[in-house]
Amino acid sequence: MSKRFTGLWRHPDFLRLWSGQTISVFGSLTTRLALPFTAIVYLKAPVFQVALITSADVLAGICFTLFAGVWVDRLRRRPMMIAADLGRAVIIGSVPLAAAFGELHIAQIYVVAFLAGILTTFFDVAYQAYLPTLIATEDLIDGNSKLAGSASVAEFGSFSAAGWLVQLVTAPGAMGVDAVSFLFSAASLRAIKAAEPPPAPVEDRRSVVTEIAEGMRALWHEPRLRVIAGSHIALSAAGGVFGSVFVLYVTRDLGFSPGVQGLIYGIGGLSSLFGAAITGWCTRRFGAGRAMIGGLTFGGAGVLLVVGAPNITSIALVMLIAQQFISDPGWTVFTINQTSMRQAIAPEGVLGRVSAAERFAGLVATLIASIVAGIIASYAGARFVLGLGALCAIAGAVIILLSPLRNARDESVAAEGTASA
Repeated sequence: MSKRFTGLWRHPDFLRLWSGQTISVFGSLTTRLALPFTAIVYLKAPVFQVALITSADVLAGICFTLFAGVWVDRLRRRPMMIAADLGRAVIIGSVPLAAAFGELHIAQIYVVAFLAGILTTFFDVAYQAYLPTLIATEDLIDGNSKLAGSASVAEFGSFSAAGWLVQLVTAPGAMGVDAVSFLFSAASLRAIKAAEPPPAPVEDRRSVVTEIAEGMRALWHEPRLRVIAGSHIALSAAGGVFGSVFVLYVTRDLGFSPGVQGLIYGIGGLSSLFGAAITGWCTRRFGAGRAMIGGLTFGGAGVLLVVGAPNITSIALVMLIAQQFISDPGWTVFTINQTSMRQAIAPEGVLGRVSAAERFAGLVATLIASIVAGIIASYAGARFVLGLGALCAIAGAVIILLSPLRNARDESVAAEGTASA
């Protein structure tokens, strides 16, 4: 085999996981866009109903992430991921089926959005806990870089594909195509041959609340995990702010049409792929701690660039594009490193609960920040609030900078032989 295809490129089971996870991400993101389109185009839903649909996945995550962590640690992870894919195929496939018989109603869309969000939560928590059982610890940066890179491509492609699918086969028809994508994901995961380590014996189980608390304690009492979680929460809060006001700011304050914005945001997906490709080099060159600090700092600085954009179309356009090239790769470098370090540090028996606890905290931070940002923006304007969001991301870098983690190189995470994504 060519020298270029070494490392995880020659790991058949990882390639199957990679394929399945990429298809799953593509399906999840397509659902996120096609489901509101179904409500808007097919059911003529008003704005408030569409807002409920788009917030369903965040609500499902907040309600079920901690429980997902418990069951991910109690059961084998791969069968859970396959079940989540099959469940989403059935749930999402019910939309075109109901539409074909003229029985599709907004209540069904709410249920589909919420249930799909629950299954996506279980899938995401399970796959992050499953990866360290499939590949060596020193390959985690490489593995997460590849997964993040393909997720960036899936993000870029899914939003474009969803729009065209809605035009070509109607919104419910797009949901049918989406349902089939989850069947392909399940088939890829089913083809993995490596035996998964057995879960803890049934007799060792305690109450769900006790096990959730155990995961939270494991996250809090390990200083490195605590710092990683703190920086993740800061970035999640920043994401909540950006989600609330960024599009509003770019549309009303800077005057860009949705079509132009779509092209600009597409650049962000491609630049995230670049960030995934250089993460291994950054980690080896600067260490995991400094790579995370740099990633968050660059991410926040890019947004501050947009905050300073004048109401001059040509200059603002250059600044928006520059932000996509600066922020998105930075956040990708941070995310890959913090995920890999958590997977390497957390004990295998509580990894699902630790990941779920961090995910839960991030979702709560996102929700609170988005609400607060909306309130402040109504008084101080979107530009001011966007600046606060950028400072939230930079605060995550400060959390790492003020901790011993800033000097972490951690060769168990940053292997010298990491391949490019």
